[in-house]
Amino acid sequence: MTGDATPHARGDIGRRVTARREALGLTREEVAERAGSAPSYIQYMEEQVTTPGIAFMVRLAKALECTVQDLTGYTAELPDGTGRAGRDARLAELDEPECWRLLGTHGVGRIVFTTEEGPAAFPVNYQIDHGEIVFMTAPGAAVVRTAGTEIAFEADHVDEAFSQGWSVLVVGPVRRVTEAFATRRLRNAMYTGPWAGEGRDVVIVLAPRRITGRRIVVEGAPGVEGPPDGPA
Repeated sequence: MTGDATPHARGDIGRRVTARREALGLTREEVAERAGSAPSYIQYMEEQVTTPGIAFMVRLAKALECTVQDLTGYTAELPDGTGRAGRDARLAELDEPECWRLLGTHGVGRIVFTTEEGPAAFPVNYQIDHGEIVFMTAPGAAVVRTAGTEIAFEADHVDEAFSQGWSVLVVGPVRRVTEAFATRRLRNAMYTGPWAGEGRDVVIVLAPRRITGRRIVVEGAPGVEGPPDGPA
């Protein structure tokens, strides 16, 4: 995305717009076209403290495939799933290509595995690399000892405004990457370092054996086309 690098965004909305745009792999020009704006204004929003009108924020949220509340940070501290169920909701199975597409739009998921104390689940920053899930952890982390066994990885997204969302589950064996060149390449490929802090430089790779996903669809919500084909 040539020319789109932003050293820092000065406002909260700007930071969220930048993060969402980059997560979708969009340029400022593409966002501007979607939102009916100018690329220079998208850049201004990302780099300055702005208070755009609600009409433009609605168009921008639609362009970034999220909600106005997401961009303003209103939902940042709210628990997911506390809203009412959507009317005429249905559950749709996701095929594998769609599962991979959705995983590629996110960067935080959960790993689930069994420890000596019982089942455990931990959030991780992850990256997709050649059809595998890559994340980094600390040398003494429990997940390091699961190398050679199968674990589960899950990522999801909730659209609180329309009571819909999706979830993707990946199951497969994990391995610790020890070869120097491969370790360096995967570390450099990570979009972001572990949010939990430094010292997490052990690279773990999950090779999917099974990937499944489901989406809650609410008729009339943005992105939903036509009525369902039949009962869910």
